[in-house]
Amino acid sequence: MAKKMIFYYDKEGDLLDISVGKPKKAISTEIADDFFVRKDIKTGKIIGFSILNFEKAFRGKQDEKEIPLTASFHSV
Repeated sequence: MAKKMIFYYDKEGDLLDISVGKPKKAISTEIADDFFVRKDIKTGKIIGFSILNFEKAFRGKQDEKEIPLTASFHSV
């Protein structure tokens, strides 16, 4: 079953949160400065990402940020 990606931005906390499917309890691990991967507690599968200081890091900059993560996407 395909899951939708849900994006949420908290301007006050400058946090971008991306959930794969409906948000649920997870364990977060920082894999790069201010970039966290969230994994399902039971299965260990990736269920989301969080980026702290999102606007601060990207505002007015054309720089790319590289994240040590490989992904595979499929259209539905």
